[in-house]
Amino acid sequence: MVRKMILARKVGMTHVFDDQGRSIPVTVLKAGPCYVTQIKKTEKDGYNSIQLAFEEKKEHRVNRPLRGHFQKANVPPCRFLREVRVDNPEEYQVGQVLASDLFAPGDYVDVSAVSRGKGFAGSIKRLGFGRGPESHGSHYHRGPGSLGAVEPSRVFKGRLLPGRMGGRRRTVQNLQVVQSDASKNLLLVKGSIPGPRGGLVEVRTAVKGGRRS
Repeated sequence: MVRKMILARKVGMTHVFDDQGRSIPVTVLKAGPCYVTQIKKTEKDGYNSIQLAFEEKKEHRVNRPLRGHFQKANVPPCRFLREVRVDNPEEYQVGQVLASDLFAPGDYVDVSAVSRGKGFAGSIKRLGFGRGPESHGSHYHRGPGSLGAVEPSRVFKGRLLPGRMGGRRRTVQNLQVVQSDASKNLLLVKGSIPGPRGGLVEVRTAVKGGRRS
């Protein structure tokens, strides 16, 4: 199955109405334009893929190796570079521009982004642990509980404990594209996606290819 991909920025959430007047919650993405800067083929590189560049930036803010890479592809310097596997690289050309109309309303996509960082969090908030007793003189309400046996004199690997919460790459599968506007580079996807407003988002063709079971 051919997997298409485009890079985008998360604008925020809103809602739109369908033909029957029902409110649909959507996430607005500023998708593209993305430039094809490199094409890899099985004969030379061992696999088929294309490299996409997104969000133009000033030339003096790009180092010399990247500047030469963009000049070779005849595209403006960009802030982000990402690679995506494709079945047939012959369908793409270096310098080609991909816009939000790569996806049409009704398509299903997988959206990847880095979730919001929430700093250090305890075991209840981070892992969903239950509270301890709150009466009869107990002074242990929100602790992580036992750390295991005494004899090993260490904490076993894999023990769930408090720590940094969020700030990890997450993927939400099978989100439906509601609207696509290539003139404004906008893509409206049903539901919520990870990350803060303004965060980088990768939108791919759904690997499961349809609605959740």
